[in-house]
Amino acid sequence: MNNNYVLACIDGASLTTAVCDYAAWISLRSGAPLKLLHNIEHRPQAAVADLSGSIGLGSQEELLKELIEIEQQRNRLLMQKGKLMLDAASQRVAQAGVAEVEALQQHGSLQESLVEQEEDIRVLVMGVRGEEHREGKLGAHLETVIRALHKPVLVVNTEFSEPKKIMLAYDGHDASRKALDMVASSSVFKGIPCHLVYVGDESTATTVLNEAATVLQAADVNYELVNLPKGKSDEQLCQYQAENDIGLTVMGAYSHHPLRDMLLGSFTAKMLHKTKRPLLLLR
Repeated sequence: MNNNYVLACIDGASLTTAVCDYAAWISLRSGAPLKLLHNIEHRPQAAVADLSGSIGLGSQEELLKELIEIEQQRNRLLMQKGKLMLDAASQRVAQAGVAEVEALQQHGSLQESLVEQEEDIRVLVMGVRGEEHREGKLGAHLETVIRALHKPVLVVNTEFSEPKKIMLAYDGHDASRKALDMVASSSVFKGIPCHLVYVGDESTATTVLNEAATVLQAADVNYELVNLPKGKSDEQLCQYQAENDIGLTVMGAYSHHPLRDMLLGSFTAKMLHKTKRPLLLLR
């Protein structure tokens, strides 16, 4: 497969179909090939180790052998389940019109697998939560993956709906400048109106928005400048998104130090929790 592919992570969760649909949409809009990835992370054999010290000497070897066989059978079933999911996903994106599709099943850490492929990833698409997470919770790998990669990550949180308008949440910092450059240069957004939104004081907003508008104008992007009053940025942006039927939000991600995010709360995490439409994040 050619370099710079769209990579979609699927795990059988409720959002898997939407992940496939958004990945297919990006692939078709960008002309990039599509790769589907199902990753199997093996759990530590803690249960086997714990039990080994609490059972009688005579039965220990036999029971350990049975536990290992059960784990091996579990892994075989997970592989079979993953292959079925990949087959179904491949058929779905092919029906959407994607001509070049590769399906891949890997074992080990998802983060390590993605970092190894980072150079060839054009956009990563993944669900906001995995198969094991209930509604309202973020996936266990989501933050670590976004922080580890320096490629655009589209986080899917709802059924597919082709974006008719996008919102670029812009503050002038490096990560949001990357988001601005992507909106201006990527064929994915060609012909889609962009709401360029800044949250904060009007005096600062004028300078920041006009600088960004120059970039969009030069790229012939249809845009609208919006200054939302200073307040809780996540709430302001999500409300604007809902009121204006924004199909997708583009923004910088995790631009502050992890320690600051831990103490004060991450704006990116708040957006991931609150937004009702997909987020395309750049670092």
